[in-house]
Amino acid sequence: MNTLINGIHHVTALASDAQRNVDFYVGILGLRMLKKTINFDAPDVYHLYYGDETGSPGSILTFFPYEGLSRGRKGGGQLTYTAFSIPQASLRYWMDRLTQFGIPYAGPYQRFDESYLRLEDYDGMGVELVATTNDTRPGWDNGKIPLEYAVRGFHTVSLNEFSVDRTVALLTNPMQHTLVAEEEGRYRFQAGAGGPGNYVDVVYSPKDVRALQGAGSVHHVAFSTDTDETQLAIREELLSTGYSPTEVLDRNYFHSIYYREPGGILFEIATNPPGFAIDEPLESLGTSLKLPEWYEPRRAKIEAELPVLVAEAK
Repeated sequence: MNTLINGIHHVTALASDAQRNVDFYVGILGLRMLKKTINFDAPDVYHLYYGDETGSPGSILTFFPYEGLSRGRKGGGQLTYTAFSIPQASLRYWMDRLTQFGIPYAGPYQRFDESYLRLEDYDGMGVELVATTNDTRPGWDNGKIPLEYAVRGFHTVSLNEFSVDRTVALLTNPMQHTLVAEEEGRYRFQAGAGGPGNYVDVVYSPKDVRALQGAGSVHHVAFSTDTDETQLAIREELLSTGYSPTEVLDRNYFHSIYYREPGGILFEIATNPPGFAIDEPLESLGTSLKLPEWYEPRRAKIEAELPVLVAEAK
């Protein structure tokens, strides 16, 4: 069987304030600002991309910051926690760093033989830092956080589900994930080569409240595929098993299809190419506002309406 799904590509969430979002993910977590662009459907709203040096699939976190957006609510039918991978020896460093910047956290806890911290960003989005020994990705050297402690990329996404059977069936066939661990109602699946960045945890939580979308909520999770051809192949697999993926949409830095999994969470399949260096050099990613060509005639007005952002690690 050809590999159609490699693992996580990106996670996209909602925020209420663009600068505070940058302050948390660039300033405190030390991710790289990869791209400043706009919501194609609402050009007065940023679309901010964070990740490692190049924006590797499995490291990309994106946000739509709607000014003043009310907070969402964690619950069933939602991706509740986005976990990042950190080196095992860096756990104390991150506990001290979060304390330094006044970010409350819980833990360390143990799960599947790994230690992790649980916290929230300024909008209440669920974040975890998982200390692991088997992540060889280099992370981003931002000049402030020692590289040996830096975030490597995603570790896991947690999907809270009122019922798990149909979601499990989707992940295993047609999405080519394999069950690798189970613990207290949490089922861990991996795709592709496995390891951090390729894990999806399905959490059976029948007593959850129903999630509400708002600031701090994840809008969708995207899975990585190698090419336009493999994307079309997985689209056909989804159609043949009763799902209704969208037509292919051009997101400038990747091509996308979308569909709802049985629990209601929005899934995306995103191509790895063309990547983030298509419209600015690698060394200057995220330093200027990038617009799709159809919005270029409105650049002056768009730039005047968007807040100026400062993206610096602390």
